[in-house]
Amino acid sequence: QVQLVESGGGLVQAGGSLRLSCAASGRTFSRNAMGWFRQAPGKERELLATISWNGDNLAYADSVKGRFTISRANAKNTLYLQMNSLKPEDTAVYYCAASRTTGWVAPHFWGQGTQVTVSS
Repeated sequence: QVQLVESGGGLVQAGGSLRLSCAASGRTFSRNAMGWFRQAPGKERELLATISWNGDNLAYADSVKGRFTISRANAKNTLYLQMNSLKPEDTAVYYCAASRTTGWVAPHFWGQGTQVTVSS
């Protein structure tokens, strides 16, 4: 099992920035690939970014490429999502997820989510 707790969400104006954090405990965090998702009201959960266990392999959805950056600090058991140039359409609940594998395959463990609201 991996327990995940997101933080860092909040209200920000369009064009602003936020950094989300995801604190992990339980299994060895450093051996899990990780990902960030979001879900807006009435929409399906969307995969935004993934990172392999050692940070060598990154992938982004087109909707956030060039604006969001995923990173991890294995020594701190923490995953990050730096979000820049935020838009009102980025408003959603943001979730971190862990895969059981060292490379991203699928989400097997979820956090509870943190709300991000971008005002115009």
